[in-house]
Amino acid sequence: MDLSLSTRTVGDRTVVDVGGEIDVYTAPKLREQLVELVNDGNYHLVVDMEGVDFLDSTGLGVLVGGLKRVRAHEGSLRLVCNQERILKIFRITGLTKVFPIHTSVEDAVQATD
Repeated sequence: MDLSLSTRTVGDRTVVDVGGEIDVYTAPKLREQLVELVNDGNYHLVVDMEGVDFLDSTGLGVLVGGLKRVRAHEGSLRLVCNQERILKIFRITGLTKVFPIHTSVEDAVQATD
């Protein structure tokens, strides 16, 4: 399965809608998208992972890299995910302490840092 990416603006946040699998083959595409957004001055990102079917360690690394990149500009990166199999990966790795994880884009956009 491939990775689909699209971006939109909701309030003062840039939302990256992600679908498919984030793995060793597709993660570079997500990395490029995040780097491009930050380079264009978008420092408050919401990554909507509702459509993600699979996430591996390479994908986690890309998300952590994106977080570091926006934090270098006093920005934020929030995740939207309510799929138990994906949330479990964040819990096992301890990344629930690193990423704010929300159940909807609306919650993520309205949350305060």
